[in-house]
Amino acid sequence: MSAKSYTLPGLIIAGFICLFVAASVSALLFYSPGFNPALLWQDAYYRHITKFSFYQAFLSTILSVGLAIPVAHALSRRHFFAKSFLLKLFATTLVLPVLVGVFGLLSVYGNSGQIAQLLAMVDQKLPFSIYGLNGILLAHVFFNLPFAARLLLQSLHSIPSEHHQLSSHLGISHWNKFKLVEWPCLRQQLPHVCGLVFMLCFTSFATVMALGGGPKSTTIELAIYQAIKFDFDLQAGALLALWQILLCGSLAIGIQRFSRPIPLTNTTGKQSFYLFNDNRAAKIWDSLWISLVLFLVIPPLLMIVINGLNAKFISVISSPSFWDALQNSFLVAIFAAFIALFAGFFMLLTSRSWRLVGIDFKADKLELIATIILVTPGLVISTGLFLLLRNITDVFGFAIVIVIAVNALMALPYVIKTLAQPMLQVAQQYDQLCASLGLFGFSRFYLIEWRAIKRPIIHAFSISFVLSMGDLSAIALFGSQDLRTLPLYLLQLLGSYQMESAAVVSLFLFILSIGIFSAVEQISSQNNAH
Repeated sequence: MSAKSYTLPGLIIAGFICLFVAASVSALLFYSPGFNPALLWQDAYYRHITKFSFYQAFLSTILSVGLAIPVAHALSRRHFFAKSFLLKLFATTLVLPVLVGVFGLLSVYGNSGQIAQLLAMVDQKLPFSIYGLNGILLAHVFFNLPFAARLLLQSLHSIPSEHHQLSSHLGISHWNKFKLVEWPCLRQQLPHVCGLVFMLCFTSFATVMALGGGPKSTTIELAIYQAIKFDFDLQAGALLALWQILLCGSLAIGIQRFSRPIPLTNTTGKQSFYLFNDNRAAKIWDSLWISLVLFLVIPPLLMIVINGLNAKFISVISSPSFWDALQNSFLVAIFAAFIALFAGFFMLLTSRSWRLVGIDFKADKLELIATIILVTPGLVISTGLFLLLRNITDVFGFAIVIVIAVNALMALPYVIKTLAQPMLQVAQQYDQLCASLGLFGFSRFYLIEWRAIKRPIIHAFSISFVLSMGDLSAIALFGSQDLRTLPLYLLQLLGSYQMESAAVVSLFLFILSIGIFSAVEQISSQNNAH
């Protein structure tokens, strides 16, 4: 089989992605002639939302990563009951639909939440409002602190056990051990972790939309949505979308320059435990931080379950609106996951064939195209497509197709990251054997590839499915009363203050996301065990 037959499908898909994004950006440029960042900065409103986007992302990163350091350090030193469960719970905050997490936070910290009710019993009022900057920071810490702690915990577990044994034998204090042994390891990973969390917070959409609380707490991403959806100011939407691309591109380049990637593996708490000079003060210190993160993560998740089982449960799950939204969610998630998986697989076939002959430069560039969505947020791509198609056809008639395409593009980086290394290893081990046996095409895939990397493929599909199931950014722009997914249905219920109905929908989304992700974690654990 010729090398061209391996590389051509991946090149065609890469070309289609470039065309897809270029068409979107071209439409944005057409609607914002004379795009000039300097002039944009002179406008007071644009300057405010830009400053606020950076400000909230900066504070969120400082809080999330700053608190994650002692949490990860405490978890690395302690074994306790349900530690493995806690680490799996940390992982779920990454795939938990944002609105579901926000609903859980409102149930605890909202004006009518559990804390407010407890304070009301002693004639006290909640000393803060969850809406505005407070709520945005709280939600970002809720989602990103566990994620950052997992990454830093992996880093601490990479320290050779000999270093721990030597520290114990020398009898050095906890502080000196942290300063001399653990901090240098953490410091190497901090730029990457901070950069990742900053980008997630800077492009945050659903959190800011649910908790922003008005023009004072608006980010660029939310301003794009408001300009298109509410004001129908297409020029302003296009201008802000280009501004967002410019800033995200600059941030991504800066982050890539000053950081190095960390492999995302499953941290199950089964790493080897090491001896150290333990004492009561160290135990209290570690318990304090572990309790803090438990208090942050557990109550909102618990309230999602408790509030979901209410008197509206039967009426919500028997309503046609709920089943329509559920059907659309499955439709979007299944097609987006399949498209992302096929696109990622064929692009990796191309890139690995280049790597096997030493053309790493071309392989890196091809895989970079697959991750282009990281610098062009889904809402920005959706905005460009909306502007492009509105003069050609009924854009809302193709809404479901556009939503699927944007979600597939958003899931593609996760597929690439999950499958790249396993596919390369399979090729390195079995290429010559397949050539000698005459195994090509589907026969090779079924007999070799599928058997060797079945679990990473399932993992990539499941992650894509869960992310697409909970996404709000694309459907928020194209959704309507006739087309809505569960996240959009939940947003509409929250917007109309139907809190009991919203609680039921939150519970369903929570069960779907956690159930699928737990199954994936179980499969991955079995894979590691084998």
